Amino acid sequence: MAKNPLALEEQVCFALAVASREVVSSYKSVLEPLGLTHPQYLVMLALWQHAEAPEEKVLSVKDLSALLHLDPGTLSPLLKRLESAGLVTRRRSDVDERALAVTVTPAGRELRSRALSVPTTMLARLGMSEDDLTATNHVLHSIIDAAHESATP
Repeated sequence: MAKNPLALEEQVCFALAVASREVVSSYKSVLEPLGLTHPQYLVMLALWQHAEAPEEKVLSVKDLSALLHLDPGTLSPLLKRLESAGLVTRRRSDVDERALAVTVTPAGRELRSRALSVPTTMLARLGMSEDDLTATNHVLHSIIDAAHESATP
């Protein structure tokens, strides 16, 4: 019997949407002790990786927006909440006063050491090895790139 091309289970968009919801939901209990939501965790990951490097120290909201594939309007409330929690500061850039610079506070740097167990915990929860993660990330990034290219006029 031929596959139904309109069957729900045959749709990549359905599989990705469900997988995304389920994975993000499984992060909730792991991130709660850190005081972070999943979107806030992603912001902190980007800052820890890029703003904490010796050559960087500061990321603009524009740069952070590009790294996270989020528009600045979505990112701004996340940064405000992280700033209220004392994890980041936002200020006008010394180089370009139009740009808003984001830096990690000492409390934010301390949180990084507590977050080091999150990736390992999540791999265990999802029953994945590091090789599985690498392969999955490769496929997902290929899908992201292809979708981005097809959406670009």
